[in-house]
Amino acid sequence: MEPLSIIVRTICDIFAWFLAVFGAYVIIHGHLSPGGGFQGGAVVATFMALLLVSHGGKKLLSFVKPGLYSWAETTGLLLFIGAGFAGLTTAFFYNFLAGGGGLFGAVVPAGANSGILNSSGTIAVMNMAVGLEVIGGLSLIILYMFKGIRLYDDTGREETGHDR
Repeated sequence: MEPLSIIVRTICDIFAWFLAVFGAYVIIHGHLSPGGGFQGGAVVATFMALLLVSHGGKKLLSFVKPGLYSWAETTGLLLFIGAGFAGLTTAFFYNFLAGGGGLFGAVVPAGANSGILNSSGTIAVMNMAVGLEVIGGLSLIILYMFKGIRLYDDTGREETGHDR
């Protein structure tokens, strides 16, 4: 893939950061509004696809390390499983942080949820874990699919793609 024009690259560079911030917002506010870890993680992973399309494969692969995304996927999975086992004295995935005070355990007032961000207990931790895992997994899929692209012409000769 050849890089696109300087105008497209500049606009994509600016817009890509809005995708990352909006995806983080969806992950963090997943227990209060539609969305959550998977949806927010998919939005953040489109950050990688946008940079791949705008800058081309060679430039993206020069500064993107797949090991970082593999680490994010593994950490998200271990955090999710750890949150599930942490409440095991009562039940698997027991919300032991809810109503206990602290960072994720604010008491929710009666009635409609007024948007208190730290009121979900372990649900917020699990949303963040799923978001981290989806960011890592979908970004790795995008990277490995790009690396695996091989085009064939009519003569059967293998072409290396659009990068030169």
